[in-house]
Amino acid sequence: MRTTLTIDDDVLTAAKAIARQSVGEVVSELARRALRRPATARERNGVPLLQRGPDDAPVTLEIVNALRDE
Repeated sequence: MRTTLTIDDDVLTAAKAIARQSVGEVVSELARRALRRPATARERNGVPLLQRGPDDAPVTLEIVNALRDE
């Protein structure tokens, strides 16, 4: 099975950089990033809340339901 994706150039560059690393290096880096999560991260019911940027549209219940139904 093949899937075609359209991704931004910066994401492609990051993916290529990750592909050149060993699995151990990638897992270690991802673990470091997770451990560096800001101590001020907000949580609701034990789930970390993601901050949205100033230009990001809010996620509505309608959007969630539409994605769930796909």
